[in-house]
Amino acid sequence: MNSEEIKLRLKEEIQSQISFEREMTDDDVRDLIDSIIVGNGKKYGLSLQAKKQYAKELFYAIRKLDILQELTDDPKVTEIMINGYDHIFLERAGSLYRWEKKFESKEKLEDVIQQIVAKCNRTVNEASPIVDARLENGSRVNIVLPPVALNGPIVTIRRFPEKPFLMDDLMKFGAINEEAVGFLKKLVIAGYNIFISGGTGSGKTTFLNALSDFIPKDERIITIEDSAELQIVGVDNLVRLETRNANVEGCSEITIRDLIKSSLRMRPDRIIVGEVRGAEAIDMLQALNTGHDGSLSTGHANSAVDMLARLETMILMGMDLPIPAIRGQLASGIDIIVHLGRLRDKSRKVLEVAEVLDYEDGEIKLQSLYRFIEEDENSEGKIIGRLERENPLVHTEKLRTAGIRE
Repeated sequence: MNSEEIKLRLKEEIQSQISFEREMTDDDVRDLIDSIIVGNGKKYGLSLQAKKQYAKELFYAIRKLDILQELTDDPKVTEIMINGYDHIFLERAGSLYRWEKKFESKEKLEDVIQQIVAKCNRTVNEASPIVDARLENGSRVNIVLPPVALNGPIVTIRRFPEKPFLMDDLMKFGAINEEAVGFLKKLVIAGYNIFISGGTGSGKTTFLNALSDFIPKDERIITIEDSAELQIVGVDNLVRLETRNANVEGCSEITIRDLIKSSLRMRPDRIIVGEVRGAEAIDMLQALNTGHDGSLSTGHANSAVDMLARLETMILMGMDLPIPAIRGQLASGIDIIVHLGRLRDKSRKVLEVAEVLDYEDGEIKLQSLYRFIEEDENSEGKIIGRLERENPLVHTEKLRTAGIRE
């Protein structure tokens, strides 16, 4: 009898003895698992090491995320990609690897998926096969089921560190230099509206979280996200809002747009929208132009200029407005765009800090304040470069009002 067969028999015996008449705690389940493994030790010829391994794996299978628990507990794993029950890939230290383990069946993977979505009040099934969710540790989860996914249930987990990265950490990683950090800190304190742009995996959420640490701790902050990921610490007056999908029980959908509109009646000093990706851009822009200075958000784009063009398109998804009106509102609502990128050596860096100037001659004028200059590449393939100051800040009114010198 091989290892998998032994584990399956032990699991069946454990499940047959789990009491459904009372709620069993994790400790109760662990005690039951230990007693059954010890009782079957001689029968299956289990060593002490094997008993410990079976105990851990069986507890994960019964009470946690089965084989995924090992990966979600590993701080070095930053991304987990499940392409059906028997194809699992992971990202560690910026590199992708095929994992040797797999779920025992498609049904087991589906059980784990339902466990994940149930804990954050989401629903996913054949009728509604796509959902965004999160784990208890804050990791972002995207799930796509058949018939949309042709090769079985697809799960992508983006793992965030348990302790959020601050600017000091990003400086150690070489993502930004001390001068630019000091400059951005002044802008955040003074209430500049800052938009963070970048491609997938460029570190937008991480940077937004680090930047939000500069917000004065006595302000009222409202965060709005599809799935709650931000880890803002030290702020007592913090309100966290999360969207909700419609479900068969009759609960109506609550969108980012709904939450932004509601947040305006909650007396916020600043509004932080985790990511703008659709028609909610018009509501975010209206918030920026109605006195909520110091608000922050992120969006997918290939450059600072491209971010403005994408926002323009997203606004048109929500409201049919003349292009000059949209561009004028963008120019007055957004002060700074910080563009991030993931370079070919897998490092994440601030590539540009740009100031939104004015709307002139039918175009939004931008100027680069800081730009990453690539200088060389070492023998290990690591890119060597520097974030260089290019131009002085033009709009200094908010700095002066806050009593801060650039």
